[in-house]
Amino acid sequence: MTKSLFTAGIYSLALVGGTSVEAQQTGFTWGGSVEIGVDSTVRSDDSSAEVTDTYISADAAFEAKITDRITAFGALTLESVTDAEDNRAFEDMGLYVSELGLRFAFGETLVSVGKISPVFAVAWDEAPGFYGTSLAEDYELSEMVGVTVDTPVGATGGTLSFAAFYADDTALSNSIGNKRGRNSAAAGGVGNTGKLNNVALQYSQEFGETNAWVGARHLSAGVDEPEDETGMVVGATHDFGNGFNMIGELAYFDNAGGTDGDATYATLGGAYAVDDWTFSATATLVDTSDNTDSMIALGVDRSLTENVEVNFGVARFDVGGEKSTSVGLAAVVSF
Repeated sequence: MTKSLFTAGIYSLALVGGTSVEAQQTGFTWGGSVEIGVDSTVRSDDSSAEVTDTYISADAAFEAKITDRITAFGALTLESVTDAEDNRAFEDMGLYVSELGLRFAFGETLVSVGKISPVFAVAWDEAPGFYGTSLAEDYELSEMVGVTVDTPVGATGGTLSFAAFYADDTALSNSIGNKRGRNSAAAGGVGNTGKLNNVALQYSQEFGETNAWVGARHLSAGVDEPEDETGMVVGATHDFGNGFNMIGELAYFDNAGGTDGDATYATLGGAYAVDDWTFSATATLVDTSDNTDSMIALGVDRSLTENVEVNFGVARFDVGGEKSTSVGLAAVVSF
């Protein structure tokens, strides 16, 4: 599950004190959410993996208009910065900058420079349900240093996104509180090169209630990887207009993770909304040279108010030959 949310407690209360009128007058806009929940692996072939993580996570993002063409942007994230290895409650919390930079407008073309999140694929973010993104998030691109260009194509709702980047190795890669440590190119990993020799390109197009995308990326080998990784993705979402919508995405990676093996991810998800309830199901299959991993997840979400919802999910995983069952429950407040 993606749990990249920012600030709890006093800071979130301070943000809520702002108004949209002030934003319009100053050119400053913000938003975010706070999530508190429980994510528990209740059964696993590996008994040491039966861990319950009671967590709080939060995020806040802002944009500040400097001139008619220049905008400063940024985002902060508060979450547990290490994976749970045993039962824990609100532990290992760290605060870090997930995005920070300047955005330049050239007509409808936007150029962003700084710590960025390059555009590649969609399922890692939009697959429905509490656990819907769990395997697809393997190929999310985030916390990169570089430049992105987003430009409309034609007059039919198409957008072309390009990015050149490398994994953040500045002081912003560390965290306050529980320190996750500063990244460096010496740590290795595809894309962690300290050079702008990694690229991502994606084109998305709207067709009425359907949105489709196709993309590619190239991540250069780090110091410990024998190969560069090349990835391709294609996918679509469709809103049927009766409360039901679907997402499908297929992603392929040659030399996945800089290894000599390939990986193919196939994700299919659907959600049905009725009144304040949303019921969802998502399945992901990951075929690699060594294993075939899978996830089947069911979710139920309930909107309590315009800004508050409760999410419940259950998922069955088969990863690395080990089967497990997870159950999660969370409350999310957006502002």
